[in-house]
Amino acid sequence: MEKFTKLTGVAAPMPLINIDTDMIIPKLFLKTIKRSGLGKNLFDEMRYDDQGNEIPDFVLNKPAYRNAQILIAGDNFGCGSSREHAPWALLDFGIRVVISTSFADIFFNNCFKNGILPIVLPQEDVDKLMEDASRGANAVVTVDLENQVITGPDGGEIPFEVDAFKKHCLLNGLDDIGLTLQKADKIEAFEKEYGAKMPWV
Repeated sequence: MEKFTKLTGVAAPMPLINIDTDMIIPKLFLKTIKRSGLGKNLFDEMRYDDQGNEIPDFVLNKPAYRNAQILIAGDNFGCGSSREHAPWALLDFGIRVVISTSFADIFFNNCFKNGILPIVLPQEDVDKLMEDASRGANAVVTVDLENQVITGPDGGEIPFEVDAFKKHCLLNGLDDIGLTLQKADKIEAFEKEYGAKMPWV
């Protein structure tokens, strides 16, 4: 998993509330177990019409936000079914940070496991960032995980909280497999000892 330390990028405003995982990545794209390639179908039903043409008014289709790396979202982002394809699609598109007043628990935890930083802020802070994000290509925001602070286009700072363990994992690029591999020497020692005691297993 790619490390996350500090990110400076364009923030896209998406003020809709209750954006569920089926809106993030519709169920017909869940056939793959690959983490790559899903970005083109992120928010598919909102991004494209029935003929597969882009809907110009959708935020991520606007020229200013095509390379957005930060999403400022409405309340209860990532609700619905617990599909891990949702953070996969966001990450494949290029989104590394999602900021909202609240997230669905499973989606929230899946973000950390896939290198995305979900940040919970009070409504007034989200409103300010949503306003900043409306500036288009000038909506450049910096998210500093190590110091736990968001810096807006005008230099204003907003502190945020993050679980210490999840922060450690993101800063060091550790997903569940990476965490397990940190104990590789102990696992190997156990297997050797176990194999010596029970060679028939």
